[in-house]
Amino acid sequence: MIQMQGREISQEFDCPYIATNKSRNEHFFAMDLKPEELSIFLQTGWRKFGWYYFRPNCNGCKACVPLRVLTQEFQPSRSQRKVLSKNEKTEMRVCELEFRDEIFDLYKKHSEVRFEQPVEKKEFIETHYFPSCPTFQTEYYVDKKLVGVGFLDQSSEGLSSVYFIYDTDYRFLSLGVFSILKEIELAKEMDLPYYYLGYWIKENKSMEYKNRYYPHETYDWYSEDWFRQEKN
Repeated sequence: MIQMQGREISQEFDCPYIATNKSRNEHFFAMDLKPEELSIFLQTGWRKFGWYYFRPNCNGCKACVPLRVLTQEFQPSRSQRKVLSKNEKTEMRVCELEFRDEIFDLYKKHSEVRFEQPVEKKEFIETHYFPSCPTFQTEYYVDKKLVGVGFLDQSSEGLSSVYFIYDTDYRFLSLGVFSILKEIELAKEMDLPYYYLGYWIKENKSMEYKNRYYPHETYDWYSEDWFRQEKN
């Protein structure tokens, strides 16, 4: 039984992705979801941080498009193969969810350098270390130094990328791309057909990277169906 609390629609706020738009979310809090229950939400466009589940509920705007990669058929592009080659010495470890100060320090540096945003340890822990479903983390090392951490949820049919942080001193390795490629590979090894990449927003350039992993499927809010997308 899914334990849902306080399903509501938020007040409108300035859209963080499209400057001229207003946004609002449908949201609720949930705990102890089973993999099959999480699949139901992922299949219908929901995302989550910790216990907080949300999806857009904007007036007349459907710009946030859920996207999932078909892991069994995915083939890296030429540029993605170059990233894999560039990271021959980068090690990925699949780990249980475990907070460490060095991970928060990495998150703090990532947020301050990339987004110029201050961060709080309490908020970071509540967002990523209060699990409400099967969750784990991937850790990336170069010469035994921690350079990246990914947070992933596991449903009965796929892995869902929640967030990825990396050491900005190693941006030349394209660790964001590398982590996606390795996590798609991991989902395939786990015999999970989907790797969820969250919302792709065509109008937002910072989201363009999500549309570069083929084949993938995008969710249509009107028909409530997923549609296959091939590389042109």
